[in-house]
Amino acid sequence: MFKTRLLSGIVLVLLALLFIIHGGYLLLTVLGIISLIGLFELYRVFGIEKSAPGIVGYVAAIVYYLNLVFDFIPDSMMFVMALLIVCMCVFVFGYPKFHANQIIAAFFGVFYVAVMLSCIYETRSLEGGKYLVWLIFLCSWGCDTCAYCVGMLFGKHKMAPVLSPKKSIEGAVGGVLGAALLGAIYAALLTIIYGFLFRGSMDVDVPYIFMMAGICAAGALISMVGDLAASAIKRNFEIKDYGKLIPGHGGILDRFDSVIFTAPIIFYLTGNLLQLAI
Repeated sequence: MFKTRLLSGIVLVLLALLFIIHGGYLLLTVLGIISLIGLFELYRVFGIEKSAPGIVGYVAAIVYYLNLVFDFIPDSMMFVMALLIVCMCVFVFGYPKFHANQIIAAFFGVFYVAVMLSCIYETRSLEGGKYLVWLIFLCSWGCDTCAYCVGMLFGKHKMAPVLSPKKSIEGAVGGVLGAALLGAIYAALLTIIYGFLFRGSMDVDVPYIFMMAGICAAGALISMVGDLAASAIKRNFEIKDYGKLIPGHGGILDRFDSVIFTAPIIFYLTGNLLQLAI
């Protein structure tokens, strides 16, 4: 099991390197496909993966990703309202075939999976995005690894005993501090090797390093919420994994649960705080 998990993890990392380094429409297309698979996994939990509410969700996700390229929706609220109205039409005209919870899940899933994952592409598209986008994975997967190690060594106090008995407060603190440290090291390397990202200087700029560390710490905190949120949904429906697509890891949502939450946080923090400072 460990060998399978390790090998599939290595493959995931290599694919992430390939697609994110390339960026552009290739990355957007891959994220779109991942989003549709993630939506299918989530909708399957609610029993709408092959029914009208699910189809509405898939179409909405595709429209959203196409809009990132062609920009044909003048106001994002139009997309939100249109999706809500279409979902309610399916509910009303299909009544009593679908439960209100299924309609809410169809609406919620588009934003929880597709929109939030698209922030990886949005971050990659920022000025300096080819370097900043990696903060998403430093925060999520880095925090997860550090939290696991610290929790195994020092964990005594349960963080969420009912929802996730193995997670500890000590592990959570270690995860946040570990992510912050990884962010600081990454920022230092960037300012030394690729100094042009920070005002063209080849010297280590301490304020930027602290800013990057702070961004990673914030992202790590949110990544734990994402992990626990995905676990809460699974526990509500008494399932172990969302899918079996990734050997040893489960489904898309099992592997990207923390990334889903971290991506928009990193996008907005780097797009506002860091970009203003550069």
